[in-house]
Amino acid sequence: MAKFAVILFLAEVLSKMPKKIAKLTTVFAVLVYVMPLLIIVASSNLSTAIIIFGIVVCMLFVASPKYLQFFLMAGIVAVFGSAYIIFVGYRAERFAIWLHPEKYEKGYQTLQGLYAIGSGGLFGKGLGESMQKLGFLPEAQNDMIFSIICEELGLFGAICVILLFLLLLWRFLVVANNAKDMEGALIVVGIMSHIAIQVILNIAVVTNSIPNTGVTLPFISYGGTSAAILLTEMGLALSVSRYIKLEMV
Repeated sequence: MAKFAVILFLAEVLSKMPKKIAKLTTVFAVLVYVMPLLIIVASSNLSTAIIIFGIVVCMLFVASPKYLQFFLMAGIVAVFGSAYIIFVGYRAERFAIWLHPEKYEKGYQTLQGLYAIGSGGLFGKGLGESMQKLGFLPEAQNDMIFSIICEELGLFGAICVILLFLLLLWRFLVVANNAKDMEGALIVVGIMSHIAIQVILNIAVVTNSIPNTGVTLPFISYGGTSAAILLTEMGLALSVSRYIKLEMV
């Protein structure tokens, strides 16, 4: 709900200050609005806080005509993020597990996910024929569902899933570029950012490209609440697309 609320809130706020958003002070003022929420969420679920912060940055980036300020923001985030990882012990441990999962007991899930991906080959074992999901791979229906897709449908199936997400994101771009007002465009940009960030984080974690963050794969991972919120976002994006006018060449 927090992700959805942030999208609606920022779309409303940013659409009312199109000229002021070019100022660095305005960007930081907007960040101050969402900072309390980020702190509360980060205290119990860092991965969700990362997604919310990513949505905020993407919406600010699209709304602002100046990009230099975002390099400054990136530097600040890198400094505070590094300090947080160093001083919070289990975060640093996750980096160690990411680099050498075979040396740690907590690297079991990562290794089993990689076994599933590797055993799928080019075209997989067949739909429903996964062995890793039968108790070997923890949370196979949630965070690690992409590894089961790779095992059952192979590299071909994994690429097809990724292409479907890319098609969805491309349609979001079309709707945002042709929206009748700035608020509608920013709503679609926020929804697009939410889905894109979750897909990137989930696939990166499953393939061990980044440390484990516990992010689900949109529309595919198990979870009724997640599906309800995502479908609500899709309905909101479709409501914006009803009023777009495409220029035919």
